[in-house]
Amino acid sequence: MAKSYWNTINPYPNWFKQVNRRTLRADFLAGLTGSIIVLPQGLAFAMIAGLPPVYGLYTAIIPPIIAGLFGSSMHMVSGPTTANSLVVFAALSQLAVPGTNEYVTLAFSITLFVGIIQLGFGLARLGIFVNFVSSTVITAFSTGAALLIMISQLKNISGVSIKNGLNAFEVVYVFFEKIHEFNFQVFSVAVISFCSAVALKLWKPKWPNLIGGLIMGSLCAVAFGGEEIGIHFVADIDHALPPMSWPSFSISEFSTLFPSAFAVAMIGLISAIAIGKNIGSQSGQRIDSNREFVGQGLSNIVGSFFSAYASSGSFTRSGVNYQAGARTPLSAVFASLILLVILLFISPLASYLPIAGMGGIILLVSINLIDTDEIKRIFRASSLEASVFVITFIATLLFSLEYAIFLGIMVSLAFFLYKVSTPHIATMAPDPTKPDNSLTYIKRKPELRECSQIKIIRLDGPIFYGAVDHISDFFDQVREGKHKYCLILCEGVNFIGLSGAHWLYEEAERWKAREGGLYLSNLKVVAQDVLIHSGFKALIGENHFFIAKKDAIEYIYTLIPDEACRTCEKRVFRECRIKAEAAEQPMELLKTEPAR
Repeated sequence: MAKSYWNTINPYPNWFKQVNRRTLRADFLAGLTGSIIVLPQGLAFAMIAGLPPVYGLYTAIIPPIIAGLFGSSMHMVSGPTTANSLVVFAALSQLAVPGTNEYVTLAFSITLFVGIIQLGFGLARLGIFVNFVSSTVITAFSTGAALLIMISQLKNISGVSIKNGLNAFEVVYVFFEKIHEFNFQVFSVAVISFCSAVALKLWKPKWPNLIGGLIMGSLCAVAFGGEEIGIHFVADIDHALPPMSWPSFSISEFSTLFPSAFAVAMIGLISAIAIGKNIGSQSGQRIDSNREFVGQGLSNIVGSFFSAYASSGSFTRSGVNYQAGARTPLSAVFASLILLVILLFISPLASYLPIAGMGGIILLVSINLIDTDEIKRIFRASSLEASVFVITFIATLLFSLEYAIFLGIMVSLAFFLYKVSTPHIATMAPDPTKPDNSLTYIKRKPELRECSQIKIIRLDGPIFYGAVDHISDFFDQVREGKHKYCLILCEGVNFIGLSGAHWLYEEAERWKAREGGLYLSNLKVVAQDVLIHSGFKALIGENHFFIAKKDAIEYIYTLIPDEACRTCEKRVFRECRIKAEAAEQPMELLKTEPAR
């Protein structure tokens, strides 16, 4: 057991042997690109979190190194993210004034708690549970969060004074109430930064467009007159290197911050796994969810002592890292070290970054969070998926973000349980238009005729305690007909629980009481374990189980009286016609035999 846990938390060893001169060069160049990309992002995300901008850069130095060395993904890069920043701000702005020392200390504390929760999940092997959180919830949450980010930047891009701590609707109301304060020079700086970044992305896709947008915004802000006309700049960065920090360990703070910390932890883990799997599908790499949990947890625990706030996998930087040719997690290490060197030189330049320009860049980042193609797919896919999206999206706007993500997860799980507990059940009938008379779902071809003796049902889903009531209701309606035999096609049945085995036996007895029988075909061997071990398969009868539906139908027809087939006009199966013809021949002979 101890060895197993050590294999989960020690630095991932499999890629060490892949490191050579070629991979080191590729990783260094990818790291250089990543360090440039994270500069404006880190500053912007820290502002979203209510922290001084430099803390976004601190978060992009230490956590990526720890997450890269202890995680399982070869290309994922961790650091500050929009979702984490939003939840941190939503949680802490109610407890302290953003930007103050008290607020910053609380940010370190919640980061430590996030790391402990994530590490605990990894050590407890709970990585599999991330699979139960649908991508629809993440898409809806990201869309709602993007809208909240845009609203939060209204004051920065317009010059309208709006106090902190208001919800989205209050911010919009105050904005229009104070619209007379609108500063067109401030707005122009934001628009120029935004448009410059977009233009540079279209003109030179490989260039750092966000940095280009910030540079253009800074030049315009200085040219317009800067502070004299109401254009405010980012405060000076006091520390070039990440200073040591000491998060609070008090029980009272833990109880206060735990709900938000749990939300941040879940969001971070879900995002990290989604990003890792997305890039892994392109690179052909398999992601170990438990190891990623450990890597993310350790990165936040260590980061909380080095002035970093809650971090997670970044889709943008991970995608750039992969596209830039990264070969191993050393690319994340190089990116952090290069950023550390850059910090020594950009500290004096930070005072030239206009807040309006940062607001324009944040708007661009927010718009990129909205995946319109995925939203269209969700609404085309099914009404259930669309409902999950709408509920999560509205909750993101109306409630605090931690409760919104919890509600989305709960709704997603509820719909999952609903789908599992209501498996699809189809009535089948032979299709004469097909050469082999193969069975077809009768709802799709209502003109098809069923055999008057055999009811054929296809069951697509597990037969367990959660689904037994739904299946029982369907079969209660089936028994209202005059069929004496029932054949269940079990290709889609992967599991039968004890409650399901009870139901099958009881249903078999009901059909036996009708002087007929219940039969099953194509039931996988692995799905029969409970039936066999509980003794219900023997009680139902070994001769009621068939490997192929063709064999089952042929056997059942040996039990049907010849007279039933002779008087039936449907004769949908080959066996029907053979039996009917055999029953009719003696009658013809009787009619043609001469009288004596």
